[in-house]
Amino acid sequence: MSKFLKSAILLAATALSCGNVAKAQSAPVAKNSADPAPAAHRPNFLLIVADDLGWSDLGSFGGEIATPNLDAIATAGVRFTGFHTAPTCSPTRSMLLSGVDNHQAGLGSMAETLQPDQTGQPGYEGYLNDRVASIAELLHEGGYRTLMSGKWHLGLTPERGPAARGFERSYALLQGLGNHFGADQNAAWKAIDASPTYRDNGKVVSYPKGRFSADYFTDRLIGFLEEGAKDGRPFFAYLPYSTPHWPIQAPPEDIARYKGRYDAGYEALRDARLKRQKELGLVPADIQPHQWQDVKPWASLSAEEKAVESRKMEVYAAMVDRMDQNVGRVVATLKHLGKYEDTVIIFLADNGPEGNVIDAPHQAVLKPERAAKLGIDNSLGNIGAANSYLGYGPGWAQANSSPSWLVKGYPTEGGTRVTAFAAGPHVAGGRIANAFLNVTDIAPTLLNLAGQTQPASFAGRAILPFQGHSLVPVLSGSEANVRQPGEAVGTELFYRRALRKGDWKAVYLPKSGSAYPRGGFGTGAWQLFNVARDPAEANDLAASEPAKLQELVADWNSYAKDKGVVVPSEDGAKK
Repeated sequence: MSKFLKSAILLAATALSCGNVAKAQSAPVAKNSADPAPAAHRPNFLLIVADDLGWSDLGSFGGEIATPNLDAIATAGVRFTGFHTAPTCSPTRSMLLSGVDNHQAGLGSMAETLQPDQTGQPGYEGYLNDRVASIAELLHEGGYRTLMSGKWHLGLTPERGPAARGFERSYALLQGLGNHFGADQNAAWKAIDASPTYRDNGKVVSYPKGRFSADYFTDRLIGFLEEGAKDGRPFFAYLPYSTPHWPIQAPPEDIARYKGRYDAGYEALRDARLKRQKELGLVPADIQPHQWQDVKPWASLSAEEKAVESRKMEVYAAMVDRMDQNVGRVVATLKHLGKYEDTVIIFLADNGPEGNVIDAPHQAVLKPERAAKLGIDNSLGNIGAANSYLGYGPGWAQANSSPSWLVKGYPTEGGTRVTAFAAGPHVAGGRIANAFLNVTDIAPTLLNLAGQTQPASFAGRAILPFQGHSLVPVLSGSEANVRQPGEAVGTELFYRRALRKGDWKAVYLPKSGSAYPRGGFGTGAWQLFNVARDPAEANDLAASEPAKLQELVADWNSYAKDKGVVVPSEDGAKK
């Protein structure tokens, strides 16, 4: 069994549901010195999130998939090569909407994967907690019309859903995934608690079976935009797609366009994409990709295995293509409504690509006798249909994250450095920005552009101050880093840890064979990398730079204490 498959069962749960308390500052956060437009000319905001998108999937980031709409926005704006998230989706989303570290915002770990020693601890509520105010709440209070359509994954109950956290209009998939055609809404899926929940403005509804997720989420957002066409307020529109998250499924006409495209295998795809990244100036011209882990060489696969693998990537590419088509629909709507020129568009992936071997819902993996009741058909000709259920696996995922190390779930660059860009008013376009940026920077950026400041309290409760930084200087054309040289940014999830400080990064991964259920691919000790010189994290400098490593490990310990990080015991049980 592969190392990825060993962890697939628990990581699959990421999609099926979804310390010490720091005191809020008494003074509001000051606006950045690069002031946005006056309040009377405040921009609209469109924030788009892709789910498990690979670093190089878009054409503007080196990919071969047809993404003309996203590419047009990206190349007209500023592409970020150093934008980082959490290793998985709900922790990222908590930081995106709050501007606060996930260990304080309520998603210290994913709700579905909390360990016994984390359960009940502050910051591990499993939903966006009341220690933060969402950017939707703050913008709405400041006069914005707030809209959302797509994946939420930040709380299942009515008081924890988007309608209760600042969105006046919302259509939401509450859990971490759903069948992209709504084929998981029947009694068999409900019997194993694998049928997701959808809320329309807070009310539980049934998903329209047969509608592809990206199409329907876009339909709903467009409807919300059109409803407010004559509303004098600016809008904040949040469009978090569930594509291209597994199960990999797409409309057949989109899949057909990629037939045969990936028959040369994932090594060939990696090489072609890396060559294109270098041509675009996204990565150093001399960079070599990090060595792959737990991937069978393409040449070693049988003809039948190659056919299945090729088909999986064809379906995945079709999902990305379809998402791009829908972004084009939103752009067309904004132009028709006369809103496009006044709209700041920010796009990002929520984490690196999914590298686990996934061939069934996690309940069916644990209890095989239930699989037959779900009617899953993963035969070659059916891959991508509504009744198939697959991920695209470690070979394609690591090709799509190259030249970085590893994939979703890891605090390495492959798991946390993501596709991201911004365009629109206040953005000096046609650029590539290389500074280290973090997902916590988005909320303060939006509030800054809106001409607002973060309050010390919201709805009668103290809230934590933003921990991210406004990116207004970066958007305006500055090449300066928004962080001070000595500022450290920590990460922790699933017993895996990392800390970034300037050009240096320390990483801790359990060694292969670790008792912890998500172990592997590490040394069981802290490693050290200079990511400015070695963005692929290929050369461990722990032995040659012991003082620097000691400094960063001490910084991580301080980070963990400050944020209330509860690192689970290595065997996953409370000691």
